[in-house]
Amino acid sequence: MAVPKRKTSPSRRNMRRSHHALKPVLAVECSNCGELKLPHHVCPACGFYDGREVLAQPEA
Repeated sequence: MAVPKRKTSPSRRNMRRSHHALKPVLAVECSNCGELKLPHHVCPACGFYDGREVLAQPEA
């Protein structure tokens, strides 16, 4: 069975884990209503995507 010859140092261990951090959620402003939304998603506030209405919002 293969066994490491030396203990992995904390520096080497942490360098290996350098890509494991969570990335912040990116948000862009909706061009129609100005609310924050995810890129390439329909705006949950107004229902617009790419300048046109995709989801009809219920009348309040």
